[in-house]
Amino acid sequence: MRTEGLWLKCDGCRQIIWRKNLEENYHCCPRCGFHFKIDARTRLNLLFDGPWEEFDRDLVSTDPLGFVDSKPYQLRLREMQKATQLKDALISAGGLLEGRYVHICALELKFIGGSMGAVMGEKITRAIERCIEKRVPLIIVSASGGARMQEGAVSLMQLAKISAALMRLDEARVPFLSVLTDPTTGGVTASFAMLGDLNIGEPGALIGFAGPRVIEQTIRQKLPQGFQRSEFLLEHGFLDAVVKRSELKAYLARALALLCD
Repeated sequence: MRTEGLWLKCDGCRQIIWRKNLEENYHCCPRCGFHFKIDARTRLNLLFDGPWEEFDRDLVSTDPLGFVDSKPYQLRLREMQKATQLKDALISAGGLLEGRYVHICALELKFIGGSMGAVMGEKITRAIERCIEKRVPLIIVSASGGARMQEGAVSLMQLAKISAALMRLDEARVPFLSVLTDPTTGGVTASFAMLGDLNIGEPGALIGFAGPRVIEQTIRQKLPQGFQRSEFLLEHGFLDAVVKRSELKAYLARALALLCD
């Protein structure tokens, strides 16, 4: 009998957990509550009531710069596509959440660190336009290292593109809820992740622009305990709530009932 992968060590309390128990507990440690990272498909399955419809799944990057670092960007994309069975770092989907039709964009951290390039920008913009047209609430679940350096200025343009589209969504008075998970950093934090009508963090999530190590090296000072974690941001007014994964679906449903009804 093979036992590889049946047991996992919690990064919070360092206890050994049976994988099945972890999955039944929303991929959170049953002992200390530590939230394990989950992929985009798992996230959507936890939030939607049942089957969901995926949009714009065949959009792919054109490699605008012909970028090469340790390997050509096109090769890196093909490797990621094979490993994740996704064309890029985001799934755009529609379905029912507690009986209400919503559009959810979930970022995939395993695809080049959930980085934001032209495809992500286009997918989110199309989702926003779809929400405006059909008057459907939008939820974006972020998990990202920021803008994708392999696409240079094309990637940075997505910050303004998505932010402008969210302004049109706001003018149409259609709700946008932003869920920030571990990690949400860089250009994603600097744009759509912090522009929600409600900004909701998962417990213990790292949220910020530059990482804490970079900040400490720049200012040559030790940062406060828990700096850039979701609880610290809530205390200092940068988040509206910190919600456990097991309670997130019900929290989103209540928020949308207040914003929509």
